[in-house]
Formats: sequence, C-alpha cells, structure tokens
Amino acid sequence: MLKIDFKKDLKHLYNPPANRFALVAVPPMQFLMIDGAGDPNTAPAYTQAVEALYAVAYKLKFLSKAQLNQDYTVPPLEGLWWAADMDSFTTRLDKDAWQWTMMIMTPDWISANLYAQAVAAARQAKELPALSGLRLEPYAEGLSVQILHRGSYDAEGPTLHRLHHEFIPANGYTPNGKHHEIYLSDPRRTAPDQLKTALRQPVKSVDPDH
Repeated sequence: MLKIDFKKDLKHLYNPPANRFALVAVPPMQFLMIDGAGDPNTAPAYTQAVEALYAVAYKLKFLSKAQLNQDYTVPPLEGLWWAADMDSFTTRLDKDAWQWTMMIMTPDWISANLYAQAVAAARQAKELPALSGLRLEPYAEGLSVQILHRGSYDAEGPTLHRLHHEFIPANGYTPNGKHHEIYLSDPRRTAPDQLKTALRQPVKSVDPDH
C-alpha cells in the first residue's frame, strides 16, 4: 500500500526557502480545526486543543488505511494567529492577547462520516476536554507569501516585521487573511535554535486591476 507524505508531495507549500520571501498559490485544503485564545505556553486550553487534534488526526489515519486502503503520514501541526492589536504578536509578544486556530491538514478523501467515526473513537479511548470544539472544514488562502524561519518561536518578530512592513508593501500587496505558521519540527525533541517553522501570510494586490 502506498503511503503518502504530504510534506514531500506538497513540497512547495511545506518547504519554503529560508533566505527569501516566496509567493505561492495555496489551493483550498481540508483541515481539522479548533479555536482558542491565550498564551500557548501556559493556557490549558491550548494543550487540550492540540491533544484533541492529534487524537482525531491519528484515528482518521488508521480508519483511512483500514476502510479506504489509503495510508498517509499525519501532516504537521499548523496554526492561524491574530490579535486585536497585531503588535502584540509581532513586536511585544503579549501572548495572553493572542487568539489562535490550531489545525492539521486532512486529505480530501476524508468524509464527514469517517470524521464522525474518528471523533467517536477518540472520545471512547480517552477523556479529551477540547474534543467538542473540534471541526472538519475547508480553508482557502490563495495567494500567499511564505518563508522558512529557523530558530525559536519568540525570535520570529524581525522576520514578520520585514514581511509586513517591507516585502508586502514594496511589492504592491496587502495582507488578506490570518498569519499562518506550520510547525515542521517537534519542539519536544528539537533545540529552540534548531526549530523550523514555515511562516505564511495570505495577500492580495492593492491594485484591484492587477
């Protein structure tokens, strides 16, 4: 049975360059998603959200293999991040003010029925307080700018500043959606200065005729 690795098959989305900003057309994709707010390092809601995401993601993988004869590697954790004042995210690191949607990409052959089975199996296996907040839905970003960040999450600020205050306006774009991060390293097993994170920002042209 062929086992699909989306990080390899969708390399242009999951492996951006580290030395420059790159424009990419992101197609609509299906995700397991869950919303929350607060400091991801200290908020219990964040830990519970990620736990629920992974529990259902792996149940889906096993159900897909058993029922559909389609196997795949569970894609990496991703997150949409925003705040009422984005400086609290890009400059001041006021993490208590952050809002987020954590998510894991799910193959388009995963149906609502299979998702319901996975949720039921996860619920039966373990108490997951955040499970009721989980959903399966499409997400479309379209034209986006991305770059690979190497280092700790707290060190992203200068790159985000260059993205929003230099590259985007200099190239005739404006933000068109939420800041998106794709976590390519396991922080439990990787030193902070060795972490790899794809940073992505959907954009649109400031010239409507362009």
